[in-house]
Amino acid sequence: MNLVVVSKARQTLRDICANLDAMEEPIEVTPIEGSLDDLAKIPAHQDPEVMILDCSGGSCAPLERIEQLRQLYPDMALILVTDNAAPDFLMGAMRAGVREVLPLPATTPVLASALGRLVTKANGHERRHGQILTFVGCKGGAGTSFLAANLGYVLAEHEQKVLLLDLNLQFGDAALFVSDQKSTKTIADLAEEIHRVDAAFLASSVVHISEGFDVLAAPEDPSRALAVKAEHVDTLLRLARHQYDFVVIDAGRGLDAVSLRALDHADVIYPVLQLTLPFIRDAKRLVEAFRSLDYGREKVRIIVNRYQKSDDIGLADVQKALGYEAAHVVPNQFEPVAASVNQGVPVRKLAPASLVSKALVDIAATLTSAETRVEPAGWFGRLLGR
Repeated sequence: MNLVVVSKARQTLRDICANLDAMEEPIEVTPIEGSLDDLAKIPAHQDPEVMILDCSGGSCAPLERIEQLRQLYPDMALILVTDNAAPDFLMGAMRAGVREVLPLPATTPVLASALGRLVTKANGHERRHGQILTFVGCKGGAGTSFLAANLGYVLAEHEQKVLLLDLNLQFGDAALFVSDQKSTKTIADLAEEIHRVDAAFLASSVVHISEGFDVLAAPEDPSRALAVKAEHVDTLLRLARHQYDFVVIDAGRGLDAVSLRALDHADVIYPVLQLTLPFIRDAKRLVEAFRSLDYGREKVRIIVNRYQKSDDIGLADVQKALGYEAAHVVPNQFEPVAASVNQGVPVRKLAPASLVSKALVDIAATLTSAETRVEPAGWFGRLLGR
């Protein structure tokens, strides 16, 4: 079982964790001494199944903050432990989505009983999450933004709800590849008000490109990139994963705290390169970094862009140098790509019969033809399945 305990009181935190450790069922507990603002300490790919939040002594976050938490973790059961038995408080907590309210001290029998009730309510529950696809350029000029933006458009054509998130924070222009619409809000705006970001705020901040396809733009002023921190990306991606079928991220080039958080969350990482020696050299450095970060081989899918059979370096050389086969190849076809970029119109819309469009459709097919990702109900499901 994957459970998080949050308390500002160190002794209360220790007591609750000790009582959980005394239970018969194996429980993986992440203790967080602090408030809900410290949830960035939760690993990127670890969605808690249960959170126990200490609200004793008036230390609980406002109920509005708890409602926001429920949007970030919609499948998580929330338990409050409190010394406040006022009917108004209890009613407000339940309206905010709290499953259980327990009195202090939260003893082992009390916790076991509450978790048992949650198991009963979880019978037949399944969790569905959108996929996060992170594009990263092995060098500048790889065509990363073009591919990320245009793949997002193609995925939306497959009746998927797609968000293109531009994390090339200083010089991002991914939105310009698919639209000439002006962004009224950017990721920097959301970062500056991260405490109030919820599904409605996110929906009001994106540019609607087409049916099912939205873009959250990078800031136009490069200095505003400093407003975006790794923990902001964590919050946005946890929220967006539950609002969209696919979140396509243009992470630009290079590894920093922000791009690493996007890579941590990614279900698929697409390094983009061209068949020249400088690209191969930097791609090798990049995949070595992925190995050091313990990213599985199945998570990394190499894209060779602007491919020509006549190139001096071939696809076999890519596999030999990187230890990865090229998962996808996008042909070199200058005219439709140049027209698409110059007009700000998706290449699939402008030149649907082009080889580049067909390559993007093939990439999308590998993502949409698979069965919908359904994650088991974690510890609840395993327990019920016995």
